[in-house]
Amino acid sequence: MAETPSKVDDLASRGGKWLGLSAAAPVRHTAAVVADRFEQLAWRDTFTQSAGLRDLATELSARFDHTTDLLTDVFLAAYKVGPRLRERAQMAHSRLLNHQVITSLVESPEFTGLRRETAGDPYAAAMAVLAQAAALRRILELSRDAQEQAEQANRAQADADGAATAVGEALQQAAAGADEDGTVPDPAADAVQQAVEAAESTASAARQAARHAARVLAAAAPGIRAGAGNAAAKAADAVREEAALMRAWGVGPGELERMPFDERARLAERLRTGRLAQWAELIGRFRQMADGERARKVENATGELVGVTLGNDLSRVIPSELANLGLPELRAVFAARYAAGELMLYDFQGEQTTGKGAIIACVDTSHSMYVAGPGGITREAWAKACALALLDQARHAKRDFVGILFSAADKLQVFRFPADKSADIGQVLDFAETFLGGGTSYQRPLTAAAELLEEEFDDAARTRGDIVMLTDDECDVTEEWTRGWNDAKHLLGFRVFGVAIGAPRAADAGSVLEALCDNLRSIEDLTDVHAAADLFRVI
Repeated sequence: MAETPSKVDDLASRGGKWLGLSAAAPVRHTAAVVADRFEQLAWRDTFTQSAGLRDLATELSARFDHTTDLLTDVFLAAYKVGPRLRERAQMAHSRLLNHQVITSLVESPEFTGLRRETAGDPYAAAMAVLAQAAALRRILELSRDAQEQAEQANRAQADADGAATAVGEALQQAAAGADEDGTVPDPAADAVQQAVEAAESTASAARQAARHAARVLAAAAPGIRAGAGNAAAKAADAVREEAALMRAWGVGPGELERMPFDERARLAERLRTGRLAQWAELIGRFRQMADGERARKVENATGELVGVTLGNDLSRVIPSELANLGLPELRAVFAARYAAGELMLYDFQGEQTTGKGAIIACVDTSHSMYVAGPGGITREAWAKACALALLDQARHAKRDFVGILFSAADKLQVFRFPADKSADIGQVLDFAETFLGGGTSYQRPLTAAAELLEEEFDDAARTRGDIVMLTDDECDVTEEWTRGWNDAKHLLGFRVFGVAIGAPRAADAGSVLEALCDNLRSIEDLTDVHAAADLFRVI
């Protein structure tokens, strides 16, 4: 009980400190990464579309606290071009562990490499989150004590904030019950005093809890930093591997950005599993080789570049000879070599100029094409990788491409890729994955190829198509069919290139395949993509 009557001003003086703290309590954030509404919308849309993110959030939430906020921060740190983090003092105590994790992640050298792959790409940022799932689990498990202490500090701070608010409420009640001269009834004055004492006690407890939580978190910080660095490195590897996988299959960044999230996720899963995943490296090497061969093409060449010869044809002089003209003391030497026909020239042999009609790849998918060669590469894989590189060749030359899969006479499947339409990746993968099985028939696929070229001639008056026959088997053709085939070849002016894969006898002199082809080669080392390099210079 108060010994003398209390005045409102006296009570306000005693409780004013707490009244001010209550009114000016800082906003404590639950998100460590500062994000605008568009970035927050990108997270919400991605979270809605990604079953993997939702499943991960559900799993972590069942074991740890505030993990959805942590996943949000990890996503935004990867998604934003220049992520900015809030100060520790701005964070709710319960989210200080999240803040430490994100700070360690963003400050790690590995994260710089990760962000180069993910900035501005919500799918890649989501993939980075999922790739770090195992590391996040370990960090949260090892930091349980730090999180528990943070929760206690959070509760202590909430109690202190509540006690400060109670002081204000007690002062308001005292002021409302005061007499005209400002005298406050004893019960109201006692209530203010008790509220002030409770506020002082809870504030002291909150400070002590915060200091203890900070010490425990500081002890856990080295382990968190190590875990975050490893997580960022793994995530960067995963994102880069998927990007390389997409490039190997000819899916460019622009196409990926336009692709809906769920479609992109299904495509990535399809490419990561089964035979397609095993073929990616081979397909990538084929495409790289074909790009190089296209770059080596000499404009207006009349055939295949086979080396260097001597002569005086100035249109074929190699660059090092021409360089002699720039040196006055060597000009006389150049003139003498020219007169003697001893200049070094590019040597071309055997092939006519590049075709203009469709490129048609006939790919044998009989049972024997499952046979694997060196490095575990199957004949089917080599043939289809070559065919996909020919698809690229057709796209660059603005020519139609047709993939014909064949085996026995009753088994044939045709995939058409018109030059005026972008190649649908789903159709490309269907072409790559389809395997018919059975025996081998030359007549059925070659007849189909000739009919397609005839159709192209009728529709667009285009001739000089190219047919590439990729097979590992020998078979006979009838004389009647051969006469029709030769007539079609003469009329449409197409060329036939044969590739005997792992079957040198099929390319022997006098074989059926030799009789059908203008250019025939045998491939025995299936690890060697350059064995087919000249195809991409002349087709």
